Amino acid sequence: MTVIVHESDADLDALRGQRLAVVGYGNQGRPWALNLRDGGLDVTVCVRADATRERAIADGFEAADLDGASSADVVCVLVPDDAIPDLPLEPRADALVIVASGYTLAFDRFDPDCDLGMVAPRMLGPEVRRCFEEGTGFITAFGVHRDATGHARERVLAVAKAIGGLRQGAIEMTAMQEAVLDLAVEQALSPALRKISESFVGVMLEHGIPLEAILTELFLSGEVERTYRLLRTEGYAAQMEHHSPVSQYGQLSRTPEYEDLDVVPRMQRIVEGIASGRFADEWDAERAAGFATFERLKGAAAGPDIAAFEQELRAQLGEGAISRG
Repeated sequence: MTVIVHESDADLDALRGQRLAVVGYGNQGRPWALNLRDGGLDVTVCVRADATRERAIADGFEAADLDGASSADVVCVLVPDDAIPDLPLEPRADALVIVASGYTLAFDRFDPDCDLGMVAPRMLGPEVRRCFEEGTGFITAFGVHRDATGHARERVLAVAKAIGGLRQGAIEMTAMQEAVLDLAVEQALSPALRKISESFVGVMLEHGIPLEAILTELFLSGEVERTYRLLRTEGYAAQMEHHSPVSQYGQLSRTPEYEDLDVVPRMQRIVEGIASGRFADEWDAERAAGFATFERLKGAAAGPDIAAFEQELRAQLGEGAISRG
């Protein structure tokens, strides 16, 4: 049975008197460090001697080298997944190491001999801070990967509470469950949605609809974004009533047209590649080869020409329209 916990299920006293090290000071590291400190905890930022360290010091943190995290009681590792295995970390046997994604734990890329936990906000890094400041918090996935001390769960939950991750509730998951779900959204769902969007654009162009109008309808107007926001805040049934009867009937009556679109076998193959660890091996090989395939794919999908077109269109429509709205 799925376990969902809230702030009342955690106690910050589990971290009182302990030294916390935040490794990394980027998209996740900075929001976590600020939130943890605002919760009254003793936080040191451990980063390379670069601009991120300067920013941490400017924010009032004590800063240290990466290996300085090894002496902390709690180590929050908040750098990209593929960089974690190369970090010079040797945590104490009684320490707790927290990661913000199940990837490295699920696929055996990171396995220090101590308590291991996952606190994975379902939110982009900057929003982790913004939601904390607003008092709303965010939904989180959490889990204990190893309990060497007998106190891992209470400390993991305390970290989740301190960053604001229990205000809306947190879902207990294994590292493998979180990693498979996260990667499957990226690899099985997102490409399918992209293909559908590309097909839609093609059909609209065949009917003489200007490309600028199509892109405005799909994302620049913000209508789809706001519809999903209503879906999140009100639920599917309630948000449906915000659409006109024509819209509701059109959506519901044409849904059967797609019932024979069998995407399940493709999704199953992709997800099996994730769960088996094949994708992690593939990504390691790509990284070792200097990201040649990655750069080629990215250039074709989001190269300079596409970026220039989008910038010009947003200058005329997107950003101005949104700021006036």
